[in-house]
Amino acid sequence: MIQAIQYSMNLIKDEARQLVQKGAISRQQPIYVLCQYIPAREWSCVECVLEDNDYLLRDRVGDLLGREDWEND
Repeated sequence: MIQAIQYSMNLIKDEARQLVQKGAISRQQPIYVLCQYIPAREWSCVECVLEDNDYLLRDRVGDLLGREDWEND
């Protein structure tokens, strides 16, 4: 049996941060681009977590990540 991942806001943010760092997505793109990287059967769970935390799918990935501090600036 396939185990479904329990998505939390921290897990979603970590996933988004990793994708941005790899250059797969940009901070300027809408949050819904994450659906390309999360299995379709789990996307509805992600949407619910985002809604519960007052995020809209059209909000920017950068809004999800917040401000980031860079050590080498």
